[in-house]
Amino acid sequence: MPGQILHQGAVVQCAHGGRAVPSSTYPRVLVSNMPVCVQQVPYLVAGCALPPPPAANGPCVTAAWMSGSLRVRAGGVMPLVLFDSRATAAPSGTPLFAVSAQQRVMAT
Repeated sequence: MPGQILHQGAVVQCAHGGRAVPSSTYPRVLVSNMPVCVQQVPYLVAGCALPPPPAANGPCVTAAWMSGSLRVRAGGVMPLVLFDSRATAAPSGTPLFAVSAQQRVMAT
């Protein structure tokens, strides 16, 4: 199913409200004048409200995308991160959620 492509300005959060941003982007492909995010690049999380041990296993620090686009690739090899892509945050093991992204470009 087609999904919106996440770009540098997309809003992504961890399950505890922390803001997640890509550690780098793919600058040769732009949507809404912003570079796209690729599946291989980890996200960095700041502002996670999950308490540290021994109360819990937080806060979320990084996240890795487990899924991406199947047919559209940046540079012909790297899958793009889509609005419905799945990611897992470390060390908590909870998911990331895309809150908003550009509306014009879709990929599968």
